Amino acid sequence: MAERRVGPFYGWPMLSAVALAQVTSWGILYYGFTVFLAPMGAELGWSAAALTGAFSLALACSGVAAVPVGRWLDRHGPRLLMTGGSLAAALLLLAWSRVTSLLAFYLIWIGLGVTLAAVLYEPAFWLVATWFRRGRGRALTLLTFIGGFASVIYIPLIAWLVRVQGWRGALVSLAAILAVGTLPIHALLLRRHPADLGLLPDGAAAAPTDPTAPATPGAAERSTTVGEALRGPAFWFLAVAFFLATLATGAVFVHLIPYLIGRGYDPGFAAWATGLIGIMGLPGRLVFTPLGGWVPRRWVTAGIFALQTIALVVLLTVDSRAGVLAFVVLFGAGFGAITPARAALIADFYGPEHYGRISSVLSLFLTGSRALAPVGAGLLYTLNGGYGPALWALTVGSALGAVAVLFADHRPGGATVAGAGGATARERIV
Repeated sequence: MAERRVGPFYGWPMLSAVALAQVTSWGILYYGFTVFLAPMGAELGWSAAALTGAFSLALACSGVAAVPVGRWLDRHGPRLLMTGGSLAAALLLLAWSRVTSLLAFYLIWIGLGVTLAAVLYEPAFWLVATWFRRGRGRALTLLTFIGGFASVIYIPLIAWLVRVQGWRGALVSLAAILAVGTLPIHALLLRRHPADLGLLPDGAAAAPTDPTAPATPGAAERSTTVGEALRGPAFWFLAVAFFLATLATGAVFVHLIPYLIGRGYDPGFAAWATGLIGIMGLPGRLVFTPLGGWVPRRWVTAGIFALQTIALVVLLTVDSRAGVLAFVVLFGAGFGAITPARAALIADFYGPEHYGRISSVLSLFLTGSRALAPVGAGLLYTLNGGYGPALWALTVGSALGAVAVLFADHRPGGATVAGAGGATARERIV
């Protein structure tokens, strides 16, 4: 029986507004940090290691906070969480603008780390998992494509504000921009479930409740509890796969510039090539995320990891600017598609009801990978006197990640997994 429509689906304008808020949140709270390193170091006399240590600590706190955040999302939804997170982040930016001690700076970034878990992609992905089923791939494409402009917009903007206002004045302006650009969206537009508006996921009208009526096949998407997910092998294959892939992306963004300079390229070209990786992530999201609606998503994800592997081989074996550019195109396309692929796989495998908690457990592994990648690659560089062994290790890890995700091919209970747009009859369990 065809689903009855009731006009434009509220999920799309809500998600579009959330995507714009993601641009502001990511741009100011994540990508903007690098702009403040030089002016803060010059004024306060703090080393780059001391400054970046606060940011690394914030990322670790964000990973730990993801677990209670996921529990909150499953129980209460994102509205109060994201609103409170945005307000707290704006106040912490104001506190940062007045900081004079390193201890206070670290305490502020511990707080900002918690807000990262509350306002960045994880709550937004929860909305996608809850409000969309057949349209999940398109929803993730919309969210992550718009969000991908955060660094492009905000790094130059913040650099200009620092030049014009100084780093302290820039932080005051950014606090205002963050509040105006996120608080109204989070406080006024977010809704917890389509059912709050009398709808089903994707915008179909909910049928009147009749307790005597038989269940309609496909009426509800199966949801798996956290315990069931952790007891199944699919989750652990996913954890291994994304842990290994995240090692490669985390190490490359930190060490690519010194690697290229060591190969004889000028620093300007090295910096330009590294920055271009983020831009190339945008077409990657446009291609790979919707593809999961037509091809089983685990195969698409394996292809993304394979693309990352090929890119690293090109970087290591083709010693020319053309080789570097080929690496940037291939690696950037894979890098851009990894995050939405993870969100879609968790939603497809485990359903929306416990999405927040299951995703938060996986986020703990990714946080560990992000923390390990830069220092691990640096240690291998020191031990071997060059980046070759570290990059080959990352290449092998990416290839193993592609294999691991292919083994994550069954839901708990034996339901076969397909892409969000190509679900088999066994996948949907009422």
